[in-house]
Amino acid sequence: MHNVLVIATKSLFAGALLVLCLSSKSLPAQAPDVQEIVRRSVESSRKDWKNVGEYDYFERELDEGKSKTYDVVMMLGSRYRRLTAINDQPLSPELAAREETLMRKARSDREHESPAQRQERVAHYKKETDQQQLFLEELPKAFDFTLAGEETLDSRAVYVVKAKPRRGYHPPNTRAKALTGMEGTLWIDATDFRWARVQAEVKHAVSIEGFFARVEPGTRFLLEQRPVEGGAWLPTHFSMHTRAKVLLLFPHNEQDESSYYGYHKSK
Repeated sequence: MHNVLVIATKSLFAGALLVLCLSSKSLPAQAPDVQEIVRRSVESSRKDWKNVGEYDYFERELDEGKSKTYDVVMMLGSRYRRLTAINDQPLSPELAAREETLMRKARSDREHESPAQRQERVAHYKKETDQQQLFLEELPKAFDFTLAGEETLDSRAVYVVKAKPRRGYHPPNTRAKALTGMEGTLWIDATDFRWARVQAEVKHAVSIEGFFARVEPGTRFLLEQRPVEGGAWLPTHFSMHTRAKVLLLFPHNEQDESSYYGYHKSK
């Protein structure tokens, strides 16, 4: 149940973050309307995430003070993750050889799978990535936005936009329902109109995995993005502090943090 809860929560709200404290400064007279800022940022993000499959990268997961680093590559239509380091130390020769063997086997299996098997595998991967598009489409409908000011983030000017759930919003499915329980802040690059940083917090409980678990108020998320090779903006850091109840009775807290780097076009 622990793994199911973590995976379901991360899947549910990582997508929500992609669509979603401040020292405000006066905005320049030519600053766009907040709805125009959000519209342009959604359009830019849609293009970036449509092409995310073109990139390989490294992912470092931090869990309870211990880290694992993976080489994440596109392999015949879907992702494959190969362990490359533990606690920032290279793998032992034996473990590195095992990971290399597993990767070669995975490639061989995919090369020899039937058309139906490949179609099913790629469709499953595509279904997960398509969830990001759902949140992008629902963003303008689900929130009311307020332009809070302008700041400098990593030497770049950004618009600071507050997002609160819109009254009367009717989510089209269970995943989009997550948006109704969240409030957030977006730091949108003033030149590229990309999301440089997104913070969100659950204000109202959201049920996941049917009746078995519920994410509670106080759950917090942070997403940071930067430009990569080719001009796209892709995630560099994601953290999640989850407060939840398993079987709606037993409290469960989880801290999850990942960083992403070394983006390059897939071969």
